[in-house]
Amino acid sequence: MDSYEINKDTVALVPKDEKTTIVYEVDNSFVINKPTLKIVEESCEYFGSSLEGRQIGTSSLVGFTHKVPVIIEESFDLIFFPTQSPKNDECAWLSYEHIFKPDQFKDKTIIELKNGKKIIVDVSTPVIHNQLYRCSRLKETLSFRKIDKNKKI
Repeated sequence: MDSYEINKDTVALVPKDEKTTIVYEVDNSFVINKPTLKIVEESCEYFGSSLEGRQIGTSSLVGFTHKVPVIIEESFDLIFFPTQSPKNDECAWLSYEHIFKPDQFKDKTIIELKNGKKIIVDVSTPVIHNQLYRCSRLKETLSFRKIDKNKKI
């Protein structure tokens, strides 16, 4: 396949090499003939923004400046986070909502998903925990803003 938009069933985008990505969905996995970053960029654009705009938005909401989680799409709370610098060809993008528990495995992390499946990512478990914290801050800030906005209406 040559095209893909991140959706509510997307669990992870893991680079297979510089030009292809393994897409993990709740009940499926397959290869897309695009770099991981390109899929994230095109998904942001599909939902009406740019990756850079999403990153700037996250930074202004919660103050993070590096490896920021992004809201791919608001109505389904599609929040994804990079495992490394997004510019790094080895950077995977993971869905905050689908992660159940990360565990250390040598110098990598095994991530148990809510559907019981497991994937391995090439970063340490403390990095994943930090990214999950950042996502929770982003989600909480958005929730408070939505509640505050509804009170004003």
